[in-house]
Amino acid sequence: MNKPLRRIAIFCGLLVMALLVRDNWLQYVQADSLRTNKNNRRVAIERYASPRGDIVVDGSPITGSVASQHGDFKYKRTYKNGPMWAPVTGYSSQAFGSTQLESLEDGILSGTDDRLFFRNTLDMITGKQKQGGNVVTTLNQAAQTAAFNGLKAQGGKGAVVALEPSTGKILALASYPSYDPSSFAGNSTGTDSKNWTKLQKDNDPADPMLNRALRETYPPGSTFKVVTAAAALENGLYTSADTPTNSPLPWVMPGTTTELKNEGNIPCKNATLRAALQYSCNSVFGKVGADLGNAKMLAEAKKFGFDSPVDTPVRAYPSVFSDKMNASQTALSSIGQFNTAATPLQMAMVASAVANDGKLMKPYMVDKLQSSNLDTVTQSQPQELSQPLSSKNAQILQDMMKTVVEQGTGTNAKINGITVGGKTGTAQHGVANSANPYAWFISFAKLPDGSSPVAVAVVIEDNSANRDDISGGGLAAPIAKSVMQAVIQSKK
Repeated sequence: MNKPLRRIAIFCGLLVMALLVRDNWLQYVQADSLRTNKNNRRVAIERYASPRGDIVVDGSPITGSVASQHGDFKYKRTYKNGPMWAPVTGYSSQAFGSTQLESLEDGILSGTDDRLFFRNTLDMITGKQKQGGNVVTTLNQAAQTAAFNGLKAQGGKGAVVALEPSTGKILALASYPSYDPSSFAGNSTGTDSKNWTKLQKDNDPADPMLNRALRETYPPGSTFKVVTAAAALENGLYTSADTPTNSPLPWVMPGTTTELKNEGNIPCKNATLRAALQYSCNSVFGKVGADLGNAKMLAEAKKFGFDSPVDTPVRAYPSVFSDKMNASQTALSSIGQFNTAATPLQMAMVASAVANDGKLMKPYMVDKLQSSNLDTVTQSQPQELSQPLSSKNAQILQDMMKTVVEQGTGTNAKINGITVGGKTGTAQHGVANSANPYAWFISFAKLPDGSSPVAVAVVIEDNSANRDDISGGGLAAPIAKSVMQAVIQSKK
């Protein structure tokens, strides 16, 4: 072979090699990024080429699919009682993408997940249309209905989370106001686009698409005193619910000339931990926080889940208890003010850990994933997150919270024949605390056999609440009661 031909052959060989390298790069290295690229319309067409699998609650689907009337997507998503379930399902829209379970479990629901390969291959051989699998949730229909209807009756904004303390199963996850995912599930033309635009925060100040149960943090107010009480017991500052505390009245916060005042004329001077929780004494729990110091309070808050995101699998925003605070800032944070902020999920976790004898279980809302023929693909198992307090101290705190419901500010949560423990809270906010406070209530129920089927957190915002803990008992406690009753009734 002469020299020019040899050069041409080498050059052609390099071109072929470059083509092979490029082809393999596209097919293997870049396959996932190309498949998920928002401009790859074939992915969206495939997603809606067949009916999506369902999201299931108590054995019944809360989603569905119908034939599309326009465009190249064959099916679009439908929702049953969409506004009630939107904080759980999220949405799946031909035009606007997907969120929450619809997004996180899209592979199962659309039938494209690799774990469905055998099922899809069998369907292809038999000529059966490909179908998506199901996402079976831990949610309780009755509890969710009670939570959503309770929030709706208040007329303001708010959220409810209910957990099963022994497992971490999420039984209710409600946010209000809400939205109907069916209203924009189709393409971007006409009604769907208009409905989407109306729901955006810029057009609706109530922000109905915000998941307040997982994605909004609030000052927890006096409900955080449960964490402070746990810190006092765990660190040996006090070892009993009924020993008088070292709590002068008035109490001036360290390094300041400012008294930490209580709401009304309540017996807080040297009050026991039980009485301090019953009457919600700011001075007692503020001093407890200052006496323990920032490091010990932060360590206890972290054991309850503060400062860490929680995947349910929908990710919840981290709740906050700050580091490097001085004594007076720690005192204010220890009564749920200053920088302290918590999601409703986080405060349900606090109540759940106390109810479960000090053991905090990881919250989760997906019980199992199924193929289209209902075979189980994966089954969730309860996981322990931490042990915020010993069994002995948890039982002391349970008894203290029981006193709050039986004799204190949480009497609206009483249930005949059931032991209920709780804590009310009113969290001030706004410039110079000028805005209406947030009304909180956290609680748990204990059956006669000692088991605890449910722990609940409720927050109501922007309502005409009075500036005391009774507002939490008046506005939020009745909702918590109805949710607990719904769960207890469903166990019978």
